[in-house]
Amino acid sequence: MSVLRRTALAAALAVASAALSTAVAPPGPAAAALPTAAVALGDSFISGEGAGAYAPVVDVSGVAQGFPGWSAPNSNAYFCHRSPNASLFQADLPGIADRFNLACSGGQPYDIANASATRAKGRQVAAQLDQLRAVGQSHDIDLVLIGLGSNNSSFTFGSVAEKCANRFIADAWTGWWEFWAYLGGPVEQKPCTDADLATSAQFSAATAETTAAVRQILTTLDQIDADGQHRIVFQDYTNPLPPELASVYWDEDSRDDTRDKFRALGAERYAAGCPIHRASLAPGQRFSQGLGTLVSSVRANLAAEFPSADLVYLNVQRAFDGARLCESAGSPANALATPIRLQDGPTGVFVTSLSGYDKLDIQRIANACGTYFQTCQESWHPSAAGHRVLGRCLAGAAATAARAVSCVRAPDGSVTVG
Repeated sequence: MSVLRRTALAAALAVASAALSTAVAPPGPAAAALPTAAVALGDSFISGEGAGAYAPVVDVSGVAQGFPGWSAPNSNAYFCHRSPNASLFQADLPGIADRFNLACSGGQPYDIANASATRAKGRQVAAQLDQLRAVGQSHDIDLVLIGLGSNNSSFTFGSVAEKCANRFIADAWTGWWEFWAYLGGPVEQKPCTDADLATSAQFSAATAETTAAVRQILTTLDQIDADGQHRIVFQDYTNPLPPELASVYWDEDSRDDTRDKFRALGAERYAAGCPIHRASLAPGQRFSQGLGTLVSSVRANLAAEFPSADLVYLNVQRAFDGARLCESAGSPANALATPIRLQDGPTGVFVTSLSGYDKLDIQRIANACGTYFQTCQESWHPSAAGHRVLGRCLAGAAATAARAVSCVRAPDGSVTVG
C-alpha cells in the first residue's frame, strides 16, 4: 500500500473516529435558567406613592438619586416615589425570585417608550421599556403589573385632585366678594362636575393613547422574555373618597358646604383628609369608573390583537370599601388612602390642621403645593396599609384562571378576588 493510500486511509479513519466520538459524547452542562421576575410598570398607584420609605431611583444619566431635599426640582428621579411597600412587594407570588419596580409617580403612556424627561413636567428617568429590557437581560419575566391611564396628555389624577380640593378650600375660606388667586389665577369655588374631571372625548383619547403604549410593552416582552411565558395584570384605580361622607363631616358650626364661607367645616374635613364638596363626590365616583372602563378596554383591545397573550384585568375599585377617607368617623387613621396634606413651604413639616388660618395663610400654603409639588404629591394615594390590600388583589390576579377579576373588601376587612 502506497504511502499516499495509507495516509488517506488514516485520515479517513481519523474523521470517522472523531464523528463517532462526537455522536456518543455526553452532552455538556445545560445553561442555567434565569431567575424569575415580577415587574411593575406605570404610574403612582403602582410605584407606591403614599406608601413611604421611598428608594433611590436611577436617573436618565445612570446616577442613583436619593432624597434631594424638599425644595429640589420635582423632575428629580427620586420623586418617582418607588416604595418597597408598594403592592408588588406585598403580594404573595409563588415562584417569583425577584421583583423590579419600574413605575414612576406621574407616569404617562408617553413614558413607556420615551424618556419622561423629554416631555413637560416629566421626571429625569429613562423610558420604562428601556428599563424593562435591562431586567430581561438577567431575568425570566413571568409577571408584569401595569397601572396606566390615570395620567395622560388629556388629564392627570393629580390635576383633578388639586382642582376639586382647591375649589372646596377656596369656598370654605373666602366669600364670593373676596379676591382669591393661586399661582395660576383665580380659583373657582363651585363643586367639581363630570366635565371638570374628564370629558367623553378625553377618555376616548386617553384610551387610545394607553392602548398604544401597552401594545409596545407586549411587543417588547415577546422579544425579550426568556421563555415567552408571562402574565400581564392590568390594574385599574381605587377612589380614595367614598360615594358619601360620614354624617359627622356634613356640617360644622351650623354651616354646610352649600353655604358661603364655612371655615370650621373646611378645617374639619382637611384634618380628616377629605377637603371636598359633597357634591363633587358623585362626579369623582364616575371619574373612577371611567378609569376602570379605560383599563378594561385597553385589555380587551390588546387581547384581540394578541390572542395567545396571558392578559388579566384586575378591578380594584371596591378594594377600599368601608375604609376610604371620611367614610366613617375617625378618618384618616382608619382609611387605606393618604389624606390631603400640604406644607407651609418646602419645610418637610405637614400641616395637619388649618384651624386658625386666615385666607392669606391658606393661599400661601396652597401655593406651596403648586411650586413644590413633592410637598403634596402623596395626597389621596393608597397608604402602606392600602398597598398591602392591593398586594392581596395582585396575588389573586396572578393565580386566577379568569381573564377579569374584581377585588372587593368586605365590612369585616376581608378581601376577596373573583
